[in-house]
Amino acid sequence: MTDKTLTRMDLSEAVFREVGLSRNESAQLVESVLEHLSDALVRGEQVKISSFGTFSVRDKSARVGRNPKTGEEVPINPRRVLTFRPSHLMKDRVAAGNKS
Repeated sequence: MTDKTLTRMDLSEAVFREVGLSRNESAQLVESVLEHLSDALVRGEQVKISSFGTFSVRDKSARVGRNPKTGEEVPINPRRVLTFRPSHLMKDRVAAGNKS
């Protein structure tokens, strides 16, 4: 494993190199795509990217949790959580990267 993180800047630089848009247009394109994705998730829609995976929002109900240090019961409020389920192709691709 590496400590490398793919950033927005890395994505826009890849668009710049591979598509041929200007750096500014590439950055705007990446921002626009990410904004559309996040807006759809905020509305509660699923975002499915073929051969990559599916992002969705799940509602979790209120429950009682426990503080692991003290054992004290603590109420956990209902909330919405973001989930990601990778496609089988993505799972296979990542698994193939683990082989030496």
